[in-house]
Amino acid sequence: MKSLIPIILSGGSGTRLWPLSREKYPKQLLSLINDDSLLQATIRRVDGLNDIKLQSPMIVCNEEYRFVIAEQLRVMERKGAILLEPVGRNTAPALTLAALAATSNGEDPILLVMPADHVIMNVEAFQLAVRKGMQQASEGNVVTFGITPDAPETGYGYIQSGQSIGSDADTHRIERFVEKPDLSTAQTYLDAGNYLWNSGLFMLKSSVWLSAIGKCRKDILTSCRAAWDQGSRDGEFLRVDKQHFEQCPSDSIDYAVMERINRHDDNELPAGVVIALNAGWSDIGAWDSLWKALPKDDEGNVSRGDILFNGCRNTFAVSESRLVACVGIENIIVVETPDAVLVAHKDKTQDVKIIADSLKRQGRSEVQMHRKVFRPWGWYDGIDFGERFQVKRIVVKPGAALSLQMHHHRAEHWVVVRGTARVTRNEEIYLVSENESTYIPLGTSHRLENPGRVPLEMIEIQSGSYLGEDDIIRFEDIYGRKIN
Repeated sequence: MKSLIPIILSGGSGTRLWPLSREKYPKQLLSLINDDSLLQATIRRVDGLNDIKLQSPMIVCNEEYRFVIAEQLRVMERKGAILLEPVGRNTAPALTLAALAATSNGEDPILLVMPADHVIMNVEAFQLAVRKGMQQASEGNVVTFGITPDAPETGYGYIQSGQSIGSDADTHRIERFVEKPDLSTAQTYLDAGNYLWNSGLFMLKSSVWLSAIGKCRKDILTSCRAAWDQGSRDGEFLRVDKQHFEQCPSDSIDYAVMERINRHDDNELPAGVVIALNAGWSDIGAWDSLWKALPKDDEGNVSRGDILFNGCRNTFAVSESRLVACVGIENIIVVETPDAVLVAHKDKTQDVKIIADSLKRQGRSEVQMHRKVFRPWGWYDGIDFGERFQVKRIVVKPGAALSLQMHHHRAEHWVVVRGTARVTRNEEIYLVSENESTYIPLGTSHRLENPGRVPLEMIEIQSGSYLGEDDIIRFEDIYGRKIN
């Protein structure tokens, strides 16, 4: 039996879910449906496929997310390869790198390609479709999963299914891919009954993909192979050569290969198969799609966090840090975070991207990161700031350590409120316990460590002429970050 590797594509930024989703902490890393992040839920989606030889997952992601993803795997107590893209080049190069990694030991496993930011409510139905896909992929076919439509949706591409395969009514040859339609065209697709939403889920053998991408987009395969061959392993991370990968063209799986495999005059490409999937799927592309996916009260309202509704209907409200009260509103999205609030009509949630793009042009930090910022050693929260000061709450995981560093423009006061800190200050090394403090003068090399078994919590007060995160000169770092 062929083995199966779940390939998790985790490269999107999710700007339509701003302000929860940020460039440096995108939607796939958020817990939007339950306690699991969307990424963690995607990894768990194959749990229970005991009749399949299942390998550990491979996550293909931007280098910016590597430590957060590694931490989410650790919390799950799962092992998995994390393949780092130095720059974003869309899904076709990402899958090509994954296929090269999967075949590097001489094997040819089947790849189950899943975007990290999708929701599937009926996992049992999904796993049934995966079992059908295993058979088709083992025979050398390229398999995609089409979502059974329940509305004339204009936000998705469609797949026209052709001749059925065997006795399974859900498995068909792919007739053609079509772009996102207008409303009237989408209605004709729905009425026809043989069109499915394009889910972006795929199954195929590694060798089949490498052969197909080589025939359709040899330039992508050449760049990816050179980047892979010049890459290296960095602990749990698989790195590819940045220079070669930057030269790789950007293209999607659909455009690069899938839209070509159904051309009847091209016998060199594998057959394309679509399997109908009715499993409560959503790509959570915007706030209205998340509202549809979540359980509602009798008035159609959805709440996350400290929310009060009075006389509201079909409203979605999210609170991260304070009470949000909604009175007499309908079809409204309200999202509160510590540093930003979004209020939008449910019919206009696609336009949230316009706000995010505007913030990016203005150089606003709210589009890039949350007030709470995760690091490989823990996290910090910017509590307050002024012209020449900044206050942060810092939490360091047990056994973790910040880099040995120095600042040119700021001094720091540290107050420990829980746990014990080991502090390096120039040549000194000493402990600071609860309710004790220490001072790091400007221009002093220093390091903060947590030698204990409980999280170290402290308050940091920075003061100086410049307080930006780029005022860091690193001398040593156990996480492989850049040394100045």
